[in-house]
Amino acid sequence: MKVGKLNWDDLKQIINENKSVVRSDIRIRSGIGEDCSVINFGEYECVVSTDPITGADKNIGKLAVHINCNDIASCGVEPIGILVTILVPPTSTLEDIKNIMQEIDEETKKMNVEILGGHTEVTEAVNRIIVSCTAIGKSKAHAAVATSGAKLGDDVVVTKLLCMEGTSIVVNDHLDRVNSVLTHKEIEVAKGYVDSISVVNEGLIAGKFGVNSMHDITEGGVLGALWEVAQASNLGFKVYNDKMPISDITHKVCEKLSIDPLKFISSGSMLITVSNGKGLVDKLNDSGVRATIIGNMTESRGILIVDEIEEDVLPPTIDELFSI
Repeated sequence: MKVGKLNWDDLKQIINENKSVVRSDIRIRSGIGEDCSVINFGEYECVVSTDPITGADKNIGKLAVHINCNDIASCGVEPIGILVTILVPPTSTLEDIKNIMQEIDEETKKMNVEILGGHTEVTEAVNRIIVSCTAIGKSKAHAAVATSGAKLGDDVVVTKLLCMEGTSIVVNDHLDRVNSVLTHKEIEVAKGYVDSISVVNEGLIAGKFGVNSMHDITEGGVLGALWEVAQASNLGFKVYNDKMPISDITHKVCEKLSIDPLKFISSGSMLITVSNGKGLVDKLNDSGVRATIIGNMTESRGILIVDEIEEDVLPPTIDELFSI
């Protein structure tokens, strides 16, 4: 099998064939594009999500915290706790585990997120360190936003810059591959992208503003996230290549490695669909969060406009990170 997420048709079949129990107290449940499930507890709801870090060597603890808390934030909900599973090969050291947990503790402290528990194990089943977290959020009943809530005609908004996670991973883990095309200052800026990959702030702002759907942009990049939102909402989209917020540093890295930035892992940027895109952009900008309208939701088909030419967007396959 190929490295990366499963083929979407295969994943959809597996999910649909293994739903023997459907409880009435689950308001939002597993499905293509839905990173969170929402459990109803009467006046309040519990939002849960889980994800591993498999494509990075450095900053693995930091990334694990933020990609999971970002999923909770994509429901417009504040994360309150996290469970941590760490699997390490026998070649790892106790110091490796201590460093990862220190990273996790430092990042959760910034967001007032408690480490609730987890599991740590040395095992020959892995050949590199794997950190997988489950994040938990709490909200008032029916307040959580679903990925599947996009509406026809919605503006599509993305926050901050695309590809920050992917660019940071490349520069931190594979600097020898891109050193020749970046200045010393650009290298330092790219390494620092990892400090901006939380989308909790914009998720909470957007949730209060009133949006129809949100999805943090992870594996598969912005086109993968768009595909997931469209599939979950039974819609299409039309977006514009020249409106994508991508830094010159990322363009240099992607050109050097012959990868597509629109399919490059992009934690740190939230994809939002909303009826009043300009109002949301103004609200986010006023709060210090850069935001850009890149297109809108349509009846069918995923379309990317490149130099005024329509290109069909196909289901995402392997993230460009894994082709490096």
